Order: sequence, then C-alpha cells, then structure tokens
Amino acid sequence: MSKRVAMDTSALMMPVECDVRVFDGLDRLLGEYELITPKPVIQELERLAQGNGNSTEHRNENESRTKNSTRNGQRRGQEATAASVGRDLAERCTVVETDATYADDALVELAEREACEYVVTNDGPLRDRLSVGVIGLRGQNELAIH
Repeated sequence: MSKRVAMDTSALMMPVECDVRVFDGLDRLLGEYELITPKPVIQELERLAQGNGNSTEHRNENESRTKNSTRNGQRRGQEATAASVGRDLAERCTVVETDATYADDALVELAEREACEYVVTNDGPLRDRLSVGVIGLRGQNELAIH
C-alpha cells in the first residue's frame, strides 16, 4: 500500500533553492507513495512565480529600498524561478481541496484529517504544527524523516 505524501510550497521549491532532487529522495525514503498537495500551495506557487509576495520569509519593512533594491530584486527573481519550477513539479501531485485558504493551515488540516502520512516541508514553524511524519532536509541536500 502506498503512502500519501503532502507537498508544501518549500518542498516543491527545493530543487532550485537547495539543489535537492526531491522525488529521488522520496523514492529512497518511502519506495511507493502517492503525492498530494492542497490547492492553497498551488495558489502560493503561482503568486510567487509572478514575483508577488513571499512564502514564509519575512522582510524588514524599514530596510532602505535603494540600498537593498538590487539584492531584493535578485532574491525575488530567484524565488520566482524556484516557484515556477515548483509549479511544474506540482503537476505530479493530486491537488486536493481544503477548508483552509492559507497553505500551512491547509497542510495541517490534511494531517489532522489523516489525509496523508507525511508532509514534505522545509518550514520549521509548520513542522512543529504537524501531527504526521515530516520529511525535510538533513544537511544541505538530502531528505530525511524527522
């Protein structure tokens, strides 16, 4: 019987942001599995791919825009690229509906209603909220069950 694995935004962006072969890592850890992701994760990836907003990163509102504009523009560009790749990778997942509209809350909802056995995420605060197994980075580019 295959395990249901829910993918977070950060997990789908890992190949670009962390040079991680997520699906190869899942194959190694779990063997057979079924990928799902909540609709709010897809919506977040689409927003990030357009360069709008940030996922879990909080930026200091008081930063000098002129001093950091180039660096912030590069960061947004890299994030948009990672999100675009993540959106493409999400095509391997079955998109599931949730009552929650925020991606992290949607993943917690899936875990609480036992719709998945694992959540793949690199988001520490989300990891702490989950009631199922968590798969995340160990070291720089290897997945492990936490």
